[in-house]
Amino acid sequence: MTLPVYAGIDIGASATKAVLIDSNHKVVGRYVTRSGHDFQSAARTAYREICRQAGLEEDAPAWTISTGYGRKTVPFAREDRTEIGCHAKGCFHAFPRAITLVDIGGQDNKVVKLDERGHRINFKMNRKCAAGTGAFIEEMANRLSVPLEELNDLAEQASGEVVLGSYCTVFSATEVLEKIRAGAPLPDLVKGIFRSVVKRVMEMETLTGTVVATGGVVAHNPVIVSLLEEEIGASVSVPPDPQCTGALGAALFALESAEAHGMPGKAV
Repeated sequence: MTLPVYAGIDIGASATKAVLIDSNHKVVGRYVTRSGHDFQSAARTAYREICRQAGLEEDAPAWTISTGYGRKTVPFAREDRTEIGCHAKGCFHAFPRAITLVDIGGQDNKVVKLDERGHRINFKMNRKCAAGTGAFIEEMANRLSVPLEELNDLAEQASGEVVLGSYCTVFSATEVLEKIRAGAPLPDLVKGIFRSVVKRVMEMETLTGTVVATGGVVAHNPVIVSLLEEEIGASVSVPPDPQCTGALGAALFALESAEAHGMPGKAV
């Protein structure tokens, strides 16, 4: 007999993440897929995959909680929680102390401050513009005709850095084209694009204390963490599997909800 399991599904605008944990908080399944145009299908695919990884049937999880942009579209979830709450929960699980959480997502950025008990004391979200988000980076990759997964390696090769002055994704795209025409080295341009992302985050809130970075942009582009460290003059912590922090938080909430309802789940 093994321990009961609990699932968290985080449906973002770009990617859907799923995490399965047991009652000892051990991750036994993890999966990431594109959200696409059908959030329900993406959620079901991710859910099936984490169960498959754990060698379990789909009815094995005792409780499932959804979160993220598409959290209301998961019919098999028992409840849903806000993405801010779930990211905070997952991040505090990795770093159980007062922290400032920076989440760089596909469509928005979040800065969340937690006290030493993990309670949220402040948060800011950037929803008005795609600048500084994964969507901005993806648009810049398209403008440069460079595969998204190659950007980090290019930034690591930079010997200098091209400064981008625009705050707007549309204007930044035009500025990037002008820099290309002027002969700017591609690695230096990519590093400048990443710097622009970090600057947009820095404008949201003062980053103090222990800073923790999460999100798919962080997971795929470690250079951004290094640039963030340069800007704040301190080290930045990154949890295991930073893209799945929200899904982990949802799974942790699922465990708590099941226990609160007297349903710790059957051992499977």
